[in-house]
Amino acid sequence: MSFVLAVWRESEPIGRAVARERYSHAEGSMLKERFPDEDVSGGLIRIAADRVDEVSNAVFAFARDEGLVCYDPQRDLVHNREPLGAYTGIQLHSGDGMVVTDPDLGLIHDVLGTMSVQNPFVALVVYGRHFMQVSPGSAGDYELEFKEGGVIRATRLDDLTEVRACFLAYATGDRSFLGEHQWSAEA
Repeated sequence: MSFVLAVWRESEPIGRAVARERYSHAEGSMLKERFPDEDVSGGLIRIAADRVDEVSNAVFAFARDEGLVCYDPQRDLVHNREPLGAYTGIQLHSGDGMVVTDPDLGLIHDVLGTMSVQNPFVALVVYGRHFMQVSPGSAGDYELEFKEGGVIRATRLDDLTEVRACFLAYATGDRSFLGEHQWSAEA
């Protein structure tokens, strides 16, 4: 079993539908130069199952550094170069092993929709400062945590739309989500 990613240049951010149409025709000679030991054809890279975490995270970083779009057809997720959030170096982590540094806001929105048994959490992390994490709750709701200054705040939200609003507010440096929900706090 292998895992496929595609990278290519776009003049503006694209959505998942456009990425689905274009990824199989992706061209990019730099990909083979950067990943000479991998199975690369144009802008497509096929990654062996035992190397998915390591190589896919490196491909996301490569795309970011080179200003390329990166599309993951297995998850139907596209990582554009913009719009970005407020924190340089913020990392997006998912329970199925995806790690993306400096994710665009559209990717954050879309990854939240992939939570499942196979992907039991999504987190945004600014190491050494703060983080936000969400997991599906047992009652069909969502358990949301926010940590800053050594204090972990937790709340339950009924709706993925509310979760997305909190994540996007957090990613853009807006702390209004703290006043919009009832949080429990523990040190």
